[in-house]
Amino acid sequence: MDEHRITRRDSLLKLVGLAAGALGAGVFLGERAGAGVGPNAVEAGLVACVLSPELTQGPFATDGDKLRRDIRAGRPGVLLTLRTTVLDVSTCKPIRGASVDIWHCDAGGTYSGFAQEGTAGRTFLRGIQKTDANGLAVFKTIYPGWYSGRAVHIHVRVYLGGNIVHTGQFFFPEAITDAVYRRAPYRGRGSRDTRNAGDSIFRNGGSRSMLKVTKVTTGYVARIAMGVQR
Repeated sequence: MDEHRITRRDSLLKLVGLAAGALGAGVFLGERAGAGVGPNAVEAGLVACVLSPELTQGPFATDGDKLRRDIRAGRPGVLLTLRTTVLDVSTCKPIRGASVDIWHCDAGGTYSGFAQEGTAGRTFLRGIQKTDANGLAVFKTIYPGWYSGRAVHIHVRVYLGGNIVHTGQFFFPEAITDAVYRRAPYRGRGSRDTRNAGDSIFRNGGSRSMLKVTKVTTGYVARIAMGVQR
């Protein structure tokens, strides 16, 4: 059996369940505070703020990721601009100064920072950004690749005052992933073996952590909001 696959499966943590229950993931309609915040904005339909589902951290997390917006570090792939918004679930107001930490595999399905991946000491496709006054943290990265047994995803942790207030994973619409994977460098790997519906983590709340992805001239923009408890 492929050692690469064994390493990934053995590295997966057990699911911790959904702290959100039936509430689902937060959605922020409009990234500017001027669009309305707080309960009045909820009533007006400008903001829907609910607790984001907690999902397993999964493999290949590291401590001490770099504070940077562009996390590509030379890895080839289709440009993805990730726009994450952090909201206080009790008020629906944006949280300023939250640290959003993300990491994901490259177009070939490889993570940085691990000897078993052949990438010890490297930090590509990992980074932290602080949220601004609108609760927004933006990353420049590439569309993630895939590896056996998992749907396409990005890992995320959110910190407030040094404490983790959210751990989760972001997922992608299948049709967009299919379109991206017809392009280089993804197309050389063949068909992925796991789609969202067949992914055990997605089945336990991933549909409420789905990115809203739009195509732009330079690549794709993905948006999501996370309602968290302080």
